Amino acid sequence: MSQLLAKTIAAIKPLDKTAMEKAATRQDILTKPQGALGRLEEISIRLAGIQGKAIPVIKTKAVITMAGDHGVVAEKVGNYPQEVTPQMVLNFVRGGAAINVIARQIGARVVVVNMGVAGDLPADIRVVDKRVARGTGNIARGPAMTEAQAIQSIEAGIEVVNAEIDKGLDIVGTGDMGIGNTTPSAAICAVMSGQSVDKVTGRGTGLSDEQLQHKIKVIEKAIAVNKPDAKNGIDVLSKIGGFEIGGIAGVILGAAARGVPVVVDGFISGAGALIAEALAPQAREYMFLGHLSVEPGHRIMADKLGLKPIVTLDLRLGEGTGAAFGIFIAETSARILAEMATFGEAGVSEKAE
Repeated sequence: MSQLLAKTIAAIKPLDKTAMEKAATRQDILTKPQGALGRLEEISIRLAGIQGKAIPVIKTKAVITMAGDHGVVAEKVGNYPQEVTPQMVLNFVRGGAAINVIARQIGARVVVVNMGVAGDLPADIRVVDKRVARGTGNIARGPAMTEAQAIQSIEAGIEVVNAEIDKGLDIVGTGDMGIGNTTPSAAICAVMSGQSVDKVTGRGTGLSDEQLQHKIKVIEKAIAVNKPDAKNGIDVLSKIGGFEIGGIAGVILGAAARGVPVVVDGFISGAGALIAEALAPQAREYMFLGHLSVEPGHRIMADKLGLKPIVTLDLRLGEGTGAAFGIFIAETSARILAEMATFGEAGVSEKAE
């Protein structure tokens, strides 16, 4: 394991229990019945533990959208050509994608990262260039990448989130773009959860029944060909993963090491979260699950990570859209804890005589 990755993992500490206790105590004296705000209370208390502050603060927000291509598209596992990946990257940069719209509404910046787009991008666009290679290998025929490339992709994510934290960042969401990326994500889910491929594989961009069965067979072949070790996150990523999945894992690890909460998006981000958790189980405490995707494997990922979705909106877009909604609700929970009056401040009787 390289120095940056090892140092980052070592820096991930348990949550601040004292801050969490103080946050819980304040929640119980706000002008409401105890527990009346449900999971908003739970989220604010965990935010306190992550930030090490009795009253957490969320002002500066970002969604980091990782883009990469996949050699497995040669197996015809989807309905869109690989050319869509660089086209959508340009759409992100121009502000025309769904994530841009939602991010503007919640006041978050969108950081677009080229982790391994196969096509060419203009040299002057606002994209962070961390390209490991021009797309991964075809996992149905061999490994997605080398072990060195897997580590490089994770460290790229760490470097990106560290740069954003240095600019000012209270919470970060993960996002993705990459034609064919539900295939490696399903493979990672199956291997790391121990579930069968048919249980974790969904229709992605809208596959027919026949196409879905073909996709399942391709994933089963990829696992059989590569034989990834479920207990070794680097091995799983290198054999059946993607550069953007590694980048997402790096964002999670890097944020956790710096005490920044991470809102995980959908199925592809979930694959990155599984890799991150395999490398540093403590990182799970820094994760929130923004939403529950309609991809069947996403619930299995959530259960494996022990995370409950903040919202369920039947999303299956990626980009960081579900993470953005989660960021909004996390900020709301922090503001309630900070700004809502206590019984004493409001002059309201706390309990009936």
